[in-house]
Amino acid sequence: MDLSIVWLGLLGLAVLAYVILDGFDLGVALLFPFYPERGDRDVMMNSVAPVWDGNETWLILGGGGLFAAFPLAYAVLMPAVYAPLIAMLLGLVFRGVAFEYRWRSQRRRWFWDRAFTGGSLVAALSQGIILGAILQGVEVDERSYAGGWWDWLSPFSLLCGVSVVIGYALLGATWLIMKTEGPLQQRAFGLAGWAGGATLACVGAVSLATVFLQESYYHRWFDMPAVLLTAQVPLLTLITAVAFFASLRRRRERAPFFLALALFLLSFTGLMVSLYPYIVPNSITIWEAAAPRSSQLFMLVGAVILLPIIIAYTAYAYWVFRGKIDPNEGYH
Repeated sequence: MDLSIVWLGLLGLAVLAYVILDGFDLGVALLFPFYPERGDRDVMMNSVAPVWDGNETWLILGGGGLFAAFPLAYAVLMPAVYAPLIAMLLGLVFRGVAFEYRWRSQRRRWFWDRAFTGGSLVAALSQGIILGAILQGVEVDERSYAGGWWDWLSPFSLLCGVSVVIGYALLGATWLIMKTEGPLQQRAFGLAGWAGGATLACVGAVSLATVFLQESYYHRWFDMPAVLLTAQVPLLTLITAVAFFASLRRRRERAPFFLALALFLLSFTGLMVSLYPYIVPNSITIWEAAAPRSSQLFMLVGAVILLPIIIAYTAYAYWVFRGKIDPNEGYH
């Protein structure tokens, strides 16, 4: 068994789960400016209140797994993205504080509403910038990061940052469609349409930019016979997009959310196509960055025990709090 591939799969699962699960609650916060009424904002926060902090478990699993299973990649990538990484963590902290304080402070609720949106915006933008900075490549010299402090900042990384913000807004809008009713839900349908179109435009722009970002990316997508498989990703994306907009027109309540998740899954698949077999683009492969096999095996035992527990309590939380949000119920 190739434990490096197993751990790559586990890290991929953790990253994808975080993006999908924390993405929609960050997206709900990003939509606050479109809902100025206090009652609507209360319902929006109540829709994510039972699950938002549990969603961030996957971020810890992803970061800890990278450090433990691929220490060389961790040592190279972290200095390359220190600034946006710290910004992301501060944004998440500020978002969490605002989430709690908003319900306790009546006179300064306006401030905590803005903090809730602002922290989520910083976190989402930073995540996209980190992704873009890694995709565009980092300078490596003798197993160490050799680039500068501002190498992460580029038009491509900013494009990725904006794309993630818009994509999270799409997830937030479709989540509100599924969890709310009445005028709030109807406005979410409209926002989902705009966010869906913008997300598809961003996916197309980032995909085209990525293919021509490095020659190796181009070959992984267009060389024969690999193109016979890679071509299925944009084809499935197109089919999913058509189904998504059809579900909005028919006023489906659950389908838009799950189709939006499918768009993220396809985008993640495209990312894997571009990167594999490197974990630091064109510099360090998965196997070069991997920890010793004995260490990977030891950690895998813990992962096999803990991962089902995490999945179980996450699924249970979503099951318990399924259904619509009652506007008369408050978060305490």
